[in-house]
Amino acid sequence: MPVDDRKLVIEMSLRHRVSESAVRACLEALRRSGGTMAQFSHPDFGGMSQWMRGGMTMVGNMFDNGMKARLDALASDLCQRLPEAGDPAGTRSDTRSPSAQEAGSGWWPGELGTPASAGRQNATRYAIFPMKRRLAIEDGGVLAVYDTGDHVIAGISQQQGADTSLRFASQHGPVRLQDLKKIA
Repeated sequence: MPVDDRKLVIEMSLRHRVSESAVRACLEALRRSGGTMAQFSHPDFGGMSQWMRGGMTMVGNMFDNGMKARLDALASDLCQRLPEAGDPAGTRSDTRSPSAQEAGSGWWPGELGTPASAGRQNATRYAIFPMKRRLAIEDGGVLAVYDTGDHVIAGISQQQGADTSLRFASQHGPVRLQDLKKIA
């Protein structure tokens, strides 16, 4: 870890009362998205956590508002400091989110690069590429790529029951998959 990163991690750890490893997890996730969002898993935030610039914060314990506030403050602080850190956003080529590794990296088109986040909801896999404004979905072995337009996709949910459609969280609110333009 570059010296600047070590200083930043220690400073943020003390300021936000979380472990240094939690700061590193959030910092790496922010770098993967170019500072627009973070999706990572860390015990300090109750496991799987998500943050999106402009308002969306989710932690493992959805009812722990203090934990949400701590993640929001940490991620916001880190975003302001990203250019100062030793490895600016977008320069790493070997970093993948744990969820991307679990989802089976490489199933999406190679020209999209490394996703900011990826995962699986039931039998459907997804990978989000905010810098390219693309969303890859594989459902039943069929791959589709969507143009996300001006949406910064952060979270995902799947309706249960008769309507099992995917919905995504963006800075503009919920987005249904059918609302996005499918790329041929």
